[in-house]
Amino acid sequence: MRITEILNRELIIPNLKAVDKRGVIEELSEFLFRKERVVDRGQLVNALLDREKLGSTGIGDNVAIPHTKLKELNDILTVFGRSKEGIEFDSLDGKPVHFVCLLVAPEDSVGTHLKALAKISRLLKSNSFRTTLLNAETGDDIYQIILKEDIEIESRMEGR
Repeated sequence: MRITEILNRELIIPNLKAVDKRGVIEELSEFLFRKERVVDRGQLVNALLDREKLGSTGIGDNVAIPHTKLKELNDILTVFGRSKEGIEFDSLDGKPVHFVCLLVAPEDSVGTHLKALAKISRLLKSNSFRTTLLNAETGDDIYQIILKEDIEIESRMEGR
């Protein structure tokens, strides 16, 4: 799976305004609603918050990957947001989150949903990559940095 299959430039927020988990989930859900990608932002917020009750999706290293499934979707939606200041997200390592990658999948997409989560986790694993993302100037810069890292990871994996 290539990152371009699940993320496009118009779904990048270079400067998140939220300061906590609920706020960022609401901000990202509102963003998808305004982009006409979801019909019911309240349903999305509730589904994401219900998922968070099972355990924080703040996976550590300043990264959170909130995710859920919605019945009305046909394709996976991904929104990437960055907060230079950091967001309190109840992360596993207790650190603030600078990168939030929201993933919403169709209800029946078990395999694709898991592949997308794995892809995002793999992309955000490198400390130097995260530093480069944090220092990017614009949403376009962030998108290009993500694409470049995805290509590099894929070529390393093919070389194994």
